[in-house]
Amino acid sequence: MKFKVIKSEFIDKLNRVASLIGSRTTLPVLYNVMVEASNGKIILTSSDLEIRITASLNAEIETEGKTTLPAKTLVSMIKGLTGKEIFMESNPETHHMKINCEKSSYNLYGLPPDDFPLPEQFSPVRRTVVKQDELVRMLNRIAYAASSDDSRKNLNGVLFSINEGIFTVVATDGKRLALVEKTAESFSGDDGQVIVPSKTIVEIQRLFSGGNEDVIIEFGENQASFTMDGRTLTSKLVEGNYPNFRQVIPTSFTKKIEIPKQTFSSALQRIINVVSDNNVHVLLFFGDNAIKMKAASTEIGEGEETVDIEYNGDLITASFNPVFLLDPFKHLDADSITMQLNDGFNPIALSSGDGFLYVIMPMRNKES
Repeated sequence: MKFKVIKSEFIDKLNRVASLIGSRTTLPVLYNVMVEASNGKIILTSSDLEIRITASLNAEIETEGKTTLPAKTLVSMIKGLTGKEIFMESNPETHHMKINCEKSSYNLYGLPPDDFPLPEQFSPVRRTVVKQDELVRMLNRIAYAASSDDSRKNLNGVLFSINEGIFTVVATDGKRLALVEKTAESFSGDDGQVIVPSKTIVEIQRLFSGGNEDVIIEFGENQASFTMDGRTLTSKLVEGNYPNFRQVIPTSFTKKIEIPKQTFSSALQRIINVVSDNNVHVLLFFGDNAIKMKAASTEIGEGEETVDIEYNGDLITASFNPVFLLDPFKHLDADSITMQLNDGFNPIALSSGDGFLYVIMPMRNKES
């Protein structure tokens, strides 16, 4: 294999695939990225046996072939080179790669490409298209609500649902729920839903950040695929059934309050900074055109904040996990958030008018 590539293009694609490679594997070849020269393109591939990422770029290829190279070392080496073009040539017998750039010359030891895991057969049953910036934005708004509890594997990921022309992404840990809905564009196939692992969600956010190209999303029985202009991520799915998330969303509310996002979230963050105890709740009082926040920690101190709102209804008192309450405000870009509630004991809903919904259950009230 022998080829020439533009350094900036090569390192961009290399960074996209190398992010998957961690430090825990019993297969040495999984520390490597596969480099393949074929049909005028360089194809870079990484895998951890659950997720597979490929990215391609144009190149001047003199001889086709493939090898695998240690990913972290390759990234560091290429980043440090000062020229604009890189010349690379691999030995088909040793799988080692010579790398030349201006006055720099290196020889990187590779492993046989035949040791690299092959892709599993993938048969999609449904397909939709989402702009990459919109996909990342949707996931940023909800992924934090997924469970990290290994005893509830079916919640360790994000639900992707397509039903009656509506594309929905959902995350929940059983204590709060976040979802975003939009029209399913260019949809084909059967309605249905799958659970995409949280680790895969992180890689999707990395791989497709920074642009407005179309991402083709395909779902099969055991895998999901996300493809955009030379980049493809394929992932295994989480087994099991996702809970009926519609059942936890109240069908009606008696009170509706507009919350100034920045003012409220800043005040709540200050409360959290003072009472940073995992067991501390924040007590909210709604009334007299204000929300009063109070929290106290026996070991650190106490705090109180007041946020002006338009509300003259009955006094409502509710307590919340402050981190859970703050999370949606941190991930929304709206100026104001609509809070809907009935009382201080039943679920409240936060929405931003563009398909986002967050439902959280109050904690048992404890007077400060």
